[in-house]
Amino acid sequence: MKPVCNSVSVRVPATSANLGSGFDTAGIALDYADSLVFTLDDNHSKNSLDSLDYAGNVRVIIHGEGEDTLPKDETHLVVATFRKACKIFGLPNLRFTLEAHNRIPQARGMGSSAEAIVAAVAAAWAFAHEGDLNREAIFEIAAAIEGHPDNVAPAVFGGLTMSWKLDAGEGKGSVRVAGDCETPLSTGFHTVRYKVSQDISVSVFVPDFELSTELARRALPAKVPYGDAIFNVSRVAMLPVAFGELNSDSENELGTIKSDISRNALLFAATQDALHQPYRANLMKDSWKLVETLREHGFAAAISGAGSCVAVFYAGDAECNKSAVQKIDAIAEPWLSRAGWRVLHVQVDSIGVAITRE
Repeated sequence: MKPVCNSVSVRVPATSANLGSGFDTAGIALDYADSLVFTLDDNHSKNSLDSLDYAGNVRVIIHGEGEDTLPKDETHLVVATFRKACKIFGLPNLRFTLEAHNRIPQARGMGSSAEAIVAAVAAAWAFAHEGDLNREAIFEIAAAIEGHPDNVAPAVFGGLTMSWKLDAGEGKGSVRVAGDCETPLSTGFHTVRYKVSQDISVSVFVPDFELSTELARRALPAKVPYGDAIFNVSRVAMLPVAFGELNSDSENELGTIKSDISRNALLFAATQDALHQPYRANLMKDSWKLVETLREHGFAAAISGAGSCVAVFYAGDAECNKSAVQKIDAIAEPWLSRAGWRVLHVQVDSIGVAITRE
């Protein structure tokens, strides 16, 4: 199969997974994205001087996050995943240049690995097909490569997603995007996408230290108390309502919110957790202390993904959110005054991965 275009630009948002209670299930897309350009160089002479920049059949140019640490050859996660996806879509071993403009911090719990995988699969799909992205196919392949769907789903679909995987023997399932028809899939990965209210904002505190997902997983116990499991089930059930759009009667597509319960109170309760964060606290003591401090002041704070970032969710009109940002920054000032800590004030991304062909 020949590529349908010569260049593909891909935008993939950062994500925050778990959201406290939704361990390995919940994820939300953030309006803070990486941009990558894949340009085919099939006509490039291997004998030219420019070929000195190539590592095999790829040239990698990185700007921003990871420019001094990420590999610039076939071992780069985007490149390796792109090769896998090209085989799936029937494309040959393409010679190309990858130029990445990275904003998402690496290995901090903002979905940098999921972003890389989604970008690569989306680019390969765009080279192999005309027309709009098949998001269901991209989700299926990217989740299978990544192994966990909680960051992949919001990166693909945008908004809030709740994802899961059927165990062997449970039968094949389907991806269901809210409002769309079910599409049969073969990997067993599923996701449901929910619209997020426009009055919700997010602050992400980024420390200057990385934490691998593998290390964070090793800190988890093999078993948890039954009561803790019940606690999290009751909290994660509130996530779609807490984040969802409301009309004037305090209703959304999932039900009615009692008038005496504020949106921020729901966010606070929905982001409580007993299953994973307490067990990982010693791996990121400063981050966990910030979570505890923010929650003591009534803010819905949680470790973002496996860490080390801290995400804070709050709702209100523009003036209320401006006030919330000021309070949050004041509470976190002891952290922000330390070398390496910074904060990102962002909105929720409702689009997910996007491509442009040339």
